Amino acid sequence: MDLKTETREFLSTRRARITPERAGLPAYGGHRRVPGLRREEVSMLAGVSVDYYTRLERGNLGGVSEEVLESLAEALQLDEAERGHLFDLARAANASGAARSRARRAPAPVLRPAVQRILDAMPDVPAFVRNGRLDVLGCNVLGRALYAPLFESAEQTIGGPVNAARFMFLDPTPARAFWGEKADRIAHDSVAIIRAEAGRNPYDTSLTALVGELSTRSEDFRRLWASHDVRYHRSGTKVFCHPVVGRMELDFEALVLPADPGLQVNVYTAAPSSPSADALTLLASWAATGRPAAGATSSAVAVGRDEPVA
Repeated sequence: MDLKTETREFLSTRRARITPERAGLPAYGGHRRVPGLRREEVSMLAGVSVDYYTRLERGNLGGVSEEVLESLAEALQLDEAERGHLFDLARAANASGAARSRARRAPAPVLRPAVQRILDAMPDVPAFVRNGRLDVLGCNVLGRALYAPLFESAEQTIGGPVNAARFMFLDPTPARAFWGEKADRIAHDSVAIIRAEAGRNPYDTSLTALVGELSTRSEDFRRLWASHDVRYHRSGTKVFCHPVVGRMELDFEALVLPADPGLQVNVYTAAPSSPSADALTLLASWAATGRPAAGATSSAVAVGRDEPVA
């Protein structure tokens, strides 16, 4: 990822969305040549000179202080994820050459057997482990059953982990059937999660390759990527239109793995005595037939694609 380009476009798109009224500034005159705030207005709100803000928006974050970043985040009304992204960009821009070399050589996190055993010890709830690229690195049997259309997609990379973004943008017909009326929201959030990961780890070559492929093959991905939105994915509710058990509304919690930076466990639950709880019970019964666990070794559920789906 080109840090200067990323910084320039991130700051300019954040500035463009804020009107003078929203920022509490008087709007003098009628026609404004730029959408949102002018650079002069942002610099005034952030308490920095126009020249210095212009330098920042051109992508030069070298030497910027945390105090300036905080003031800029407040002036641009950044939310938590956007603020974190700005600080990630600044951290990467100020990293030493040695730190950048280490980041480029760092191996991708892998699923430890102990983590897989934790997943297997939760048989009554769907659970899986993913990274910031939306690769699914491991899951339990019920998690595999819940995301069956993702695992069965012909667009997954043979021999590699299944990837939720590849499913969403390269296999849109089953993906949109799976996500139903929430498909557009899921698509937006998927891109925003990957964008946030690109700020945290701009030297991830696998991430660069994924973004390149999705940008080349999906117009929807290109459009959403250009928005420069970022998002954290920690908790919430998802609606699934499962091909076997139908509609389910499940709450999810993301549990970060401190010993495995960049990995998190996503766990799904249904409200007690709800139709979704009944559907989840039915899904567990379907999973128990063995189909979702085909190709698994030991108690772990296979998460890669070994052969194309017919």
